[in-house]
Amino acid sequence: MSNYDADRLYRLLPAVHRQRDADQAAELKLEKGPLRDLIEIIAGQAEILERDVLQLYENWFVETCEPWVIPYIGDLIGVRGTGGAGNRRSEVANTLGYRRAKGTAAVLEQLARDVTGWPARVVEYFERLETTQYANHIRLHNLRTPDLRRTNELELLGGPFETANHTLEVRRIAVGRGRYNVPNVGLFLWRLQAYPLEQVMPHSVDKRKFTFNVLGLPEPLFNTPEAETEASHIAEEINVPSPIRRRALHGNLGRYYGKGLSIEIFPDWQNGVKVENQQRLLPEEVVACDLTSWDRKLPADEADKVAVDPVLGRLRFPADKDPTKVRVSYHYGFSDDLGGGVYERAASFSPIEKAQLIPVSGTSETPTIVQALAKWGGQGSAVIEIQDSRTYSEDLGTIQIPAGQRLEIRAANEQRPYLHLIAPLVIHGQGENSRFEVNGLLIADRRLHATGSLDHLKIQHCTLVPRVLPTLVVDAVQADVVIERSIVGKLWSVEGTRVEIRDSILDATDPEATVYAGLQGVGWGGSVRISRSTVIGIVKTRELSLAENSIFLGTVTAERRQEGCVRFCHVPPGSRTPRRFYCQPVVPDGASPAEGEALAARVRPRFTSLRYGHPGYCQLTVDTPREIARGAEDESEMGVFSSLRQPQREDGLRIRLDEYLRVGLEAGIFFVT
Repeated sequence: MSNYDADRLYRLLPAVHRQRDADQAAELKLEKGPLRDLIEIIAGQAEILERDVLQLYENWFVETCEPWVIPYIGDLIGVRGTGGAGNRRSEVANTLGYRRAKGTAAVLEQLARDVTGWPARVVEYFERLETTQYANHIRLHNLRTPDLRRTNELELLGGPFETANHTLEVRRIAVGRGRYNVPNVGLFLWRLQAYPLEQVMPHSVDKRKFTFNVLGLPEPLFNTPEAETEASHIAEEINVPSPIRRRALHGNLGRYYGKGLSIEIFPDWQNGVKVENQQRLLPEEVVACDLTSWDRKLPADEADKVAVDPVLGRLRFPADKDPTKVRVSYHYGFSDDLGGGVYERAASFSPIEKAQLIPVSGTSETPTIVQALAKWGGQGSAVIEIQDSRTYSEDLGTIQIPAGQRLEIRAANEQRPYLHLIAPLVIHGQGENSRFEVNGLLIADRRLHATGSLDHLKIQHCTLVPRVLPTLVVDAVQADVVIERSIVGKLWSVEGTRVEIRDSILDATDPEATVYAGLQGVGWGGSVRISRSTVIGIVKTRELSLAENSIFLGTVTAERRQEGCVRFCHVPPGSRTPRRFYCQPVVPDGASPAEGEALAARVRPRFTSLRYGHPGYCQLTVDTPREIARGAEDESEMGVFSSLRQPQREDGLRIRLDEYLRVGLEAGIFFVT
């Protein structure tokens, strides 16, 4: 409790002054007197000063200090500044330990994790060389040729966990051209994260066949990293967030399947087999299988087991078991906290203030969104909060937003409900300052349609699954639309709207299709601002007021080019935009069409995948030209993942490696995902 509480300070004043203050408040018909208001202001400032003084002690220690103090503590022990985006607190805290064990593989691995924030695995390549065996130093694992019967080990060839040996390579590892040599050390990094989904409804192909992905997309299941218990331990496959291999699941089922692990299945049975509601399957009831063909037969001794394919994200029950309901828990991979997903979003929640909070879940009084809307009834502002990750298949019809009121439909923190729209969701604003917001939802199959006199539409941390048809239509004239950290398909808007897109993906599913335009996909869309985003498709806008640090994969055409600016962006040839500043490709004046095409092809962005649902969706590959990979304003990458500062993380690691590599060794950095 603070020593400078306003009530305490006020009571310290002489009674005569307090009485006069009370009389003056009564005379002026005020709740508090002016002296009391002054004391509250003084107490507030005194509390701030008191907290600052108390924090001074905490700032002596790297574990408890404020973030701005970390570089100063690092300077005291000689930590070189890296400018990376990793966990500098861990880096500074562990520096003395690094130095005590300098030159060891375990330190290099831990250093890579702390500097970059990515899981890492170190490989000393002298152990992977084919060498002549010495009688006094026999290495049984150092065989010249791999055993072709060990299919699990053959799958790992060329990766961070391989056990096969290779002939000598003389090319340098530092530039990524060679690996297998005595002085070479490889650092493998995983850029994708594993996000957990708890007891969600899988997509049903038929009564016995399911996909883990709720939309029915092929999606690899990811491993949730198992914590390493010893500092000297070198990461294994189970310790990193990588896609689960079929043979790895088959050989180590107990480490991947089970409570709190990477995969769980919760069925309810029929055909006379009655178990406790949502009973989880035991590991001995599950078998890893290749379900590329759904009807693949299992061996006779495993025919009664539930088959799981972690590569395709498929699930099949045996012929004699028909579950009435299935829930699954699994992990999916993605680059960042973006779109509808299970991650920390509390900071993005709009304050409720006087709004009514209506919880929705399978166990609440309002199990459906339709019932929650009926409970609200358009009376005042309201927040409908979905508190689980179930599938909600509903027809929400037309939602009327009264003037001066706000309605928000959001997922609870670290939840990702799937809203399967049976019909388009129409948001009709009825007057000035009417607002509608969605946060944290996965929405598919039908579009969102904002119309009427809606003033504000805000979409945060949502996925409007990209498809051939538009996912968002805005024909509310003079509406302000904000799309932040979301994945959205085609967007049609009337000319009077103002659209702002930040840290998002706008995807028409084809770079040659129109992703942003007027109603029906023709004519000019409203004025738009785009920051740190990736746009897949053709953009037609009345005015491009600002585009920065973004990647456009289709041509961009703005009718008004006298206003606005395009800076640090990739804009394809043939685009008509306002003035540009440090954009790619740069085609010199007088260049021939062939020269222009060659320059554009050289700096074209390269992606792991442009298919929604792929773990590497919109992620730039390692061989992306430097003009794109470091072309943003802060020398980070252009596009939706610019804020991850991945080039700075890599540079920081290279700087620190010079301090901890033994003399004569050289390190190379390889990205696994």
